[in-house]
Amino acid sequence: MLKMTLASVAIASVFAMDQATQPTAEETVQAFRKALKTGNREAALTSLAPDVVIFEAGGAEMSRDEYSREHLPADIEFSRSVTSDTLVRGTGGTADSAWVLSRYRTRGSFHGRSVDSFDTETMVLHRSQEGWRIVHIHWSSHRVGTE
Repeated sequence: MLKMTLASVAIASVFAMDQATQPTAEETVQAFRKALKTGNREAALTSLAPDVVIFEAGGAEMSRDEYSREHLPADIEFSRSVTSDTLVRGTGGTADSAWVLSRYRTRGSFHGRSVDSFDTETMVLHRSQEGWRIVHIHWSSHRVGTE
């Protein structure tokens, strides 16, 4: 019984040390946004859980594969075309689940149209042995002056 307990403690310690060196939930969100801005598809997809659900403007992608096919290219193109400044960010959660709530002001030009909007972003993350992965995103925005 003592050997089993010591083995369990050793495994738990290795898991805890491994988690301590992994990015936080907030850093995972920042890495995802940076990947969009720099056009790094693989890094963006790595931040997402395979079963991620993404809601935006009334639409939905129900998996990482669907998002990769349907909307990721446009999100990269948009992110590379505009500047988004973080206005406020809040985080919370438990040991294995977290949320990151952010508000941004986005400015620039996209496809010949002027962009000046306030954007809200909700990201829900789950932590596994591989680290934090985004399991849900909800984006919404409105043009400045239409509050």
